[in-house]
Amino acid sequence: MPDKTVGIILGGGVGTRLSPLTRERSKPAVPFGGKYRLVDVPISNCLNGGIRRIFVLTQFNSASLNNHVNHTYRFDAFGRSFVDILAAEQTHERESWFQGTADAVRQNLRHIVNRPGVERALVLAGDQLYRMNFREVVAEHEASGAEVTVAVTPIRREETSRYGILTIDESNEVTKFVEKPALDALDGLESERGYLGSMGIYLFNRDVLEEELRRSDANDFGHSILPELLGRRRLCAYVFDGYFEDLGTIRTFYDANLDLTDPLPRFNFYEPLAPIYTRPRFLPGSKVDDCTIVRSVLTEGVILDHCHVVRSVIGIRSRIQHGATLREVLVMGADFYQLPEAIQSDIDAGVPPIGIGEGAVVEGAIIDKNARIGRDVRIVNEQGMTDADGENYVIRDGIVVIPKNVVVPDGTVI
Repeated sequence: MPDKTVGIILGGGVGTRLSPLTRERSKPAVPFGGKYRLVDVPISNCLNGGIRRIFVLTQFNSASLNNHVNHTYRFDAFGRSFVDILAAEQTHERESWFQGTADAVRQNLRHIVNRPGVERALVLAGDQLYRMNFREVVAEHEASGAEVTVAVTPIRREETSRYGILTIDESNEVTKFVEKPALDALDGLESERGYLGSMGIYLFNRDVLEEELRRSDANDFGHSILPELLGRRRLCAYVFDGYFEDLGTIRTFYDANLDLTDPLPRFNFYEPLAPIYTRPRFLPGSKVDDCTIVRSVLTEGVILDHCHVVRSVIGIRSRIQHGATLREVLVMGADFYQLPEAIQSDIDAGVPPIGIGEGAVVEGAIIDKNARIGRDVRIVNEQGMTDADGENYVIRDGIVVIPKNVVVPDGTVI
């Protein structure tokens, strides 16, 4: 059954809450776990669930995402599998860009539905962290006779304003759907399993998707399209009890990364039967010279020299120099290795090389790709600020973020 389903992954909007990580890339293209991109999670869930025809809809800051998808997901030329980019485009019929999740799919219907053997469309966000068996979702959708299935997960009361909240009957048919209700508007929305929040994962019968998007001019699935189906279509819920995180803020993103260092992380990359795929880079093994490393994740091609690393995620090609100390830090790594002559040229010009410099102390921070942290720099948020903007840093939710390609000169204290 899954091979009759196409996956549609939404590339996301401006991503303001994840800024500055989204200044030069879309949310699904943000690096995660030292070597992956967020978009790898929904694509891998599709592939592991037998859904091997996938569209990624992109619009904002899409170059990095397009490059990653094109270099990662390549299939046999004689098969039907693909992961294709559908970039926002102006046409003779419409000159506007995507106005929302539903509008993005509507503008690409002609590319999606007119394919042989397509009976269902699975709509996914590109910036969420979860592991779901889509074979089970499709099987339950078919068994229930649903025309549309929405995946839901139990959430806490204080989180309800971030989700569409649903109630269901004994057959899992949706009876109410309220998008992001205020806390004082939750009466009648609590079920035996607590509050059920929409995960933004929707499985449509192909004809229903086409008919509903052509019938309505609404731009958003959660806010308009799904609630309007009540009483007109058989709308059912798939209840998901596993780990799920919407990585919409710097705090949730940071915490989800550091959670990977725990002995039993909530999201497990060590799953042999359902791996998370990413771009093969053919990097050398990591090199560690007389370092202290405590409960951390090291990825490929890392070079560590006489440093101290505690509960941190060290991304690809990272270089951490002699005497540096990192505590609870996400280092995204680098896009390339600097050659020795380039490093010496930077030093002669008074510019720190890419990586973490000698004697630097970094705590509670995110270091984006290609950042240059100089000698004896201290990034520790000494004033305990929650939100601030500096010349070469940003503080959000108490976490210091050093943006991509930024230089932090020797001796700087943040």
